[in-house]
Amino acid sequence: MTKITIFKKNGKIYEYQIKGHSGFAEEGSDIVCAGISTAGQMALVGLKEVLGLGLQSDIKDAYLHVIIEDFQNESAQAILNAMEKTLEDISKNYAKFVKMEVRDDVC
Repeated sequence: MTKITIFKKNGKIYEYQIKGHSGFAEEGSDIVCAGISTAGQMALVGLKEVLGLGLQSDIKDAYLHVIIEDFQNESAQAILNAMEKTLEDISKNYAKFVKMEVRDDVC
């Protein structure tokens, strides 16, 4: 199962973590894993390469963890909100294979 955790402060995403294989299909044929990976990595590329924001990231097999330094940036939030909505849709459609949690720590 893939576990997705999105961390927010005052409703703004500042960190996300994706870990584990979904187990939907064999490696190389798993559309659930592919969709989740694409959404998470697209956000990372958008934040880092397109917007040039500072961030910390860790990518390994079946693991992606990103912490955004300037998470107040409106463009960053647009990218992150699009990622969240995409992952939300995947987790609803493949609930047996994906668990998603959103933690909002109001500061």
